[in-house]
Amino acid sequence: MVIKMRRKTLVGVLLVCLVFLAIDICTAQTVEEWNKAFGGTEDDRGKSVAQTSDDGYIIAGETDSYGAGEEDIWLIKTDSNGNKMWSKTFGGTHRDYGHSIAQTSDRGYIITGTTFSYGAGRWDVWLIKTDSNGNEIWNKTFGGADSDSAFSVAQTSDEGYIITGVTGLYTTERSDVWLIKTDSNGNKMWSKTFGGTDDDSGESVAQTSDGGYIITGFTESYGTGSCDVWLIKTDSKGNKIWDKTFGGTDCDRGYSIAQTSDGGYIITGDTKSYGAGSWDVWLIKVGAIETPERPTPKNKIPGFELAFTIVGLLAVAYLLRRRK
Repeated sequence: MVIKMRRKTLVGVLLVCLVFLAIDICTAQTVEEWNKAFGGTEDDRGKSVAQTSDDGYIIAGETDSYGAGEEDIWLIKTDSNGNKMWSKTFGGTHRDYGHSIAQTSDRGYIITGTTFSYGAGRWDVWLIKTDSNGNEIWNKTFGGADSDSAFSVAQTSDEGYIITGVTGLYTTERSDVWLIKTDSNGNKMWSKTFGGTDDDSGESVAQTSDGGYIITGFTESYGTGSCDVWLIKTDSKGNKIWDKTFGGTDCDRGYSIAQTSDGGYIITGDTKSYGAGSWDVWLIKVGAIETPERPTPKNKIPGFELAFTIVGLLAVAYLLRRRK
């Protein structure tokens, strides 16, 4: 009887311990470690962040409090605890926006965004390369007479850069997804556009394991709703291999894309077609999509042409020999 009571007591103690352990684990998952604010007396925004090789963080966005123009690209470097180590501004006398940041293989940084201060058009894509201390090494603009903007940049396996955004924004009746490939010095190697008769935008790009690229954004030209998430797969030269749309009867948009370990893709954005509110966060998982090999035509034996050619040559050689 005493043994049974002791067992019950021991079980009860273990259950209480497990409950408190579960509470501790859940609490640990939701406790904020720290937060930091950066800015001055005007409007300042962070648009993109990445962890750096020293376990700190790099932020790109824009500032109206500092810099030379109405709004300038703002680059902020922090330590691992979010304390500002340094910051840099880039811009001219007009508005310039930073939309995407990545650390490069030389421990510097690559920034892309939009400039109204420089370039050929009303708004142009702006690509800025800095060293590890945020000092500008070079910058490039891309665009025509209309408005163009970039929303995502990544370093590629050849040490160049891939950019996606939009071309024809604001000043034409429609806009297209724009994909730009540069070399390591920011010189344009090629560019591709994707789109239909309405507005289409590229919001995020990543290089894939096969050396090609995956883009997400949104399209008003295709799909079922007023705008749909658009997923575009290209080869290493930017030629479209396939594309998919996702959405309902309302507006749905993709803002970030990554390839997953199973060869598929994960997309996040927002949806007005699904969920509980007016706009809800939307997460979409896409499986690996194999590019089908070109099938052998029916009634055609592989290698038939080569065999036929060899037989033909042997026949000709035989006839020539008989003539002799």
